[in-house]
Amino acid sequence: MLGMVMKIGILGLGLIGGCLGFDLRSQGYNVVGVSRQESTCQKAISAGIVNQAGQDLSLLASTEVVFVCTPIGLIVPQVKELTSHLSKSTIITDVGSVKTPIVSAITPIWENFLGGHPMAGKTEVGIDAAEPHLFVNRPYVLTPTDTTPNHLVTIVEEIVRSLGANIYYCQPEQHDRAVSWISHLPVIVSASLIAACLSETDPEIAQLAENFASSGFRDTSRVGGGNPELGVMMAEYNRQALLYSLHQYREKLDEFIKMIDEEKWHNLQHKLECNKQARPRYLE
Repeated sequence: MLGMVMKIGILGLGLIGGCLGFDLRSQGYNVVGVSRQESTCQKAISAGIVNQAGQDLSLLASTEVVFVCTPIGLIVPQVKELTSHLSKSTIITDVGSVKTPIVSAITPIWENFLGGHPMAGKTEVGIDAAEPHLFVNRPYVLTPTDTTPNHLVTIVEEIVRSLGANIYYCQPEQHDRAVSWISHLPVIVSASLIAACLSETDPEIAQLAENFASSGFRDTSRVGGGNPELGVMMAEYNRQALLYSLHQYREKLDEFIKMIDEEKWHNLQHKLECNKQARPRYLE
């Protein structure tokens, strides 16, 4: 094995990049990190997340695989800049939560590219929140196209398997439609909940609502009260699929309003029973 250790680059040392670094190093890979902040590079080295780190993309020149872990909006421009430093055989994969615009922009300029999305995260962001084993038993989606070389898929799959993740394959468009339901729609719905609570005009009632808020509010407001940049990027890059799911959601909300307005308690009971039965399918 000596001398054969794969060298893996991580571009962007935030939460996901940091967690990847922890796990890849524990698997024996030689990990090189690149971040725009010198302080982040130092943290990554001292925490044992990477073997070496710096601010210059040329550090990744000798890597065999690069994971691009920047915010969604920076993935394509960063890859365009990165390719001039790499040998043609280097594999590039990303961790963006939207796939279609990224895959369609990078595939024509880099043959050895494979879109990816680890479905794991935390409320906290940044390298300080990084921890080992974040990906264990979590879905990790890979989105090869008709032109993606087979050997590349095999190599990335092997690395992802070493993280303990559950691998799923689908087309970029299928991925974006599915995540709009279970990831992006909940963010906007949850954000609307918080905004609705803030619309209370009686200051005493507003104060009481704050005092009374407990686990129900905490659970339903968590994703809507998270990282604003992530929310905006998700909406911008998955706009069509998100709008579709939001319109469907509004129809369902109107159905609930109508049942309550018309005092159709039996109908409401039936609807809630169906939901109770269906929910575990999404969480098992």
